[in-house]
Amino acid sequence: MLNHWISINYIEVLGAIAGIIYVFLEIRQHIWLWPVGILTSAVYVWIFFTGKLYADMSLQVYYLVISFLGWYWWLRGDGRGSESRKTDKVDGGKGFLPVTRLRLKTGIYLALIFVLLYACMWIILSYFTDSPVPGWDSFITSLSIVATWMLARKIYEHWYLWIIVNTVSAILFFSRGLYPTLVLYLIYGIMSFSGLRVWKRTFRSELL
Repeated sequence: MLNHWISINYIEVLGAIAGIIYVFLEIRQHIWLWPVGILTSAVYVWIFFTGKLYADMSLQVYYLVISFLGWYWWLRGDGRGSESRKTDKVDGGKGFLPVTRLRLKTGIYLALIFVLLYACMWIILSYFTDSPVPGWDSFITSLSIVATWMLARKIYEHWYLWIIVNTVSAILFFSRGLYPTLVLYLIYGIMSFSGLRVWKRTFRSELL
């Protein structure tokens, strides 16, 4: 019976496995998280389309774009004294962009962007689609867009946003019957706390 279920839902299972690998690489700050993210996003475009979670589907399209940008930014670094670091091969796989803290001005801009995105998506999903959960779908999508941009720029506080996103997402996917994805986001939640701790150590070491 398990084999039959997997044969029917193999795309979702593949996406869940790729997603776990993605977060593991994210915690390790490994540059290969971006190509894995591209694969994961492509799979979830289909999953969320069939589940009628349209905002989440559009989010995956955004992930495809930001994954290429993140890949470039991590390899390019911050442009300040990177040449000495480039004697090593991509800094042990982590790229050349250092972990930084969120600045107040940037945080205000991101908060405004989140509110704007949420309002626009809620209106679109409520009046122009058959989404059964426009409010929650819009919230997850808007916050994830901000968190992924922060990841691409290696901003430490993005982990706090992922903890919120993963918690809300787990509840939503349970209600929609996307059980492999539910398990994935529960694992994401646990790994987010681990990422918060590991990146904090890295941030402190880079100050020394």
